Amino acid sequence: MDFFSSLEVSSSALTAERTRMNLIAGNMANANSTRTAEGGPYKRKDAVFTAQQPGSPNFGATLSRFGAGTAAGVQVTAILEDQSAPRLQFDPKHPDADAKGFVALPNVNIIEEMADMITASRAYEANITAAQAAKSMAMKTLELGR
Repeated sequence: MDFFSSLEVSSSALTAERTRMNLIAGNMANANSTRTAEGGPYKRKDAVFTAQQPGSPNFGATLSRFGAGTAAGVQVTAILEDQSAPRLQFDPKHPDADAKGFVALPNVNIIEEMADMITASRAYEANITAAQAAKSMAMKTLELGR
């Protein structure tokens, strides 16, 4: 793996984790949204990550890397909505309450979202550190020529 490949891996992970953080922030912001354009309460969203195969300029190198099973990054392949039922809360004064006085609230658990945010943040920081290490190694290599 060369210098640019390691940076590409880190940058793909940074992009994926940023997408995940945006989804988490949206989930938390809509934790009490009882109305959406589609109708009904907000549905929690989550990103699906998939490993990318390394790119190569020629077919032979790509074929040999494919056999080795090495991955060179990550990408967000889908954003899924949670299909679990909304939680019901008794609040007869709420404008969206049904005839029995229950309000359908989003299936967003703030504690779970905070835990997801911490793991996404740590993954983001780890990938920044990896990119900085690759940059530092390249700089040290250039200093050898002096």
